[in-house]
Amino acid sequence: MSTDAERRETARAYLHASADTKRRTAEACEDAIVAAADLIAQAFRADGKVLICGNGGSAADCQHMAAEFVSRLTKDFERPGLPAIALTTDSSFLTAFANDCGFDGVFERQVQALGRPGDVVIGISTSGNSPNVVRAVRLARAQGLRSVVLTGAQGQLAGLADVAISVPSTDTQHIQEAHLAIEHLICWLVERDLFAAAAVVPGREGSA
Repeated sequence: MSTDAERRETARAYLHASADTKRRTAEACEDAIVAAADLIAQAFRADGKVLICGNGGSAADCQHMAAEFVSRLTKDFERPGLPAIALTTDSSFLTAFANDCGFDGVFERQVQALGRPGDVVIGISTSGNSPNVVRAVRLARAQGLRSVVLTGAQGQLAGLADVAISVPSTDTQHIQEAHLAIEHLICWLVERDLFAAAAVVPGREGSA
C-alpha cells in the first residue's frame, strides 16, 4: 500500500501534467478554437443548428456542450437558447439502430436525418479514430454541413473536418480534460459573438 506522501506526490504529478497539457493546448490550438467558434456562430446566425457526437467520456462532453448552448454558460450573461443537439442521448434510437444495423452508423444516421446544409457537426474523439464519429463527419461534408472536431494528437478525424482542434497529447484523460476547457471556451466565444454585451473576460471576473 502506498504511503500518504506517495499519494500526494501522485496527485501533484497528475495535476501538473493536466495543467501542462492545457498550457500546450493554448499555444497550439488558439487559432483553431477561434475558427471553430466563428464557424458555429455563423451557423447559428443563419438559423442553423449544431449536432454533437462522441463516445464514452466524449459522449458526456456532447451532452455538456449542448446543455451550455441551449441553456447558458454563465449566470452573468443572459441570452436566448441556441439550437444544439447531443446525438448521444436518444437511447431508443441508439439501441434500435445499433441492434439492427451496427453501432458504427449511429451518429451518421442522425446526421442524415436531422442535418441540413449550414448546420455544424461537432465530433469529439480522443483517439481521432472513432468509427462512428468518422462516418458522421464524412457524411456531414457530403451533405453540405460544416464540421468541427476535437481530438488528440493522432487520428484521421483532423483531416476530415473544416476545423480540427487537436490537443497535443496522447493521454486520454488529459485530452478529455483539455476538451472540456475548449468546449467551455467555444461556448463563451460564440454567445458573446452573437449577443454582444458588456461581459468580463474568462478568468478576469471582478477585475477593475
